[in-house]
Amino acid sequence: MLVQWFLAAVHLLAFALGFWAVLTRGAAFSRLVAGSGDARRVLLADNLWGISALVLLVTGGMRAFGGYEKGTDYYLHQPLFHLKMTLFVLILLIELSPMIKLVKWRISLVRGAALDTGRAKLYARISHVEALLLVLMVVAAAGMARGVTLD
Repeated sequence: MLVQWFLAAVHLLAFALGFWAVLTRGAAFSRLVAGSGDARRVLLADNLWGISALVLLVTGGMRAFGGYEKGTDYYLHQPLFHLKMTLFVLILLIELSPMIKLVKWRISLVRGAALDTGRAKLYARISHVEALLLVLMVVAAAGMARGVTLD
């Protein structure tokens, strides 16, 4: 019971951290567009966003498929679980472009080269869309926790 409680708490805290981190990253991208930002702030928020995504993936996988919660069969037959996973995959897909660019930024910073901030406005928007998708994941999770079905 304590392991289940711990996994659920860490999973929920990872949603909170991810939401804050992706909104902070979006705001930092916006400040870059305005000329008053710092790329290192974007990268720090991005690191936290990545850590939260990893924690969500690990704790969610353990809860759904590790025998700690309702069982794999429940999750595989729960439409809200499929919605939650679809939203997660959508986040991963739209994250590809910013992720690749931020890897390039990190390499540029190590080399002392200038950063290409031309798409910062787009990445700010993407970050805010990802925050919205995270909120929708939490809504789906709340429905799952209460046994809501979409019949």
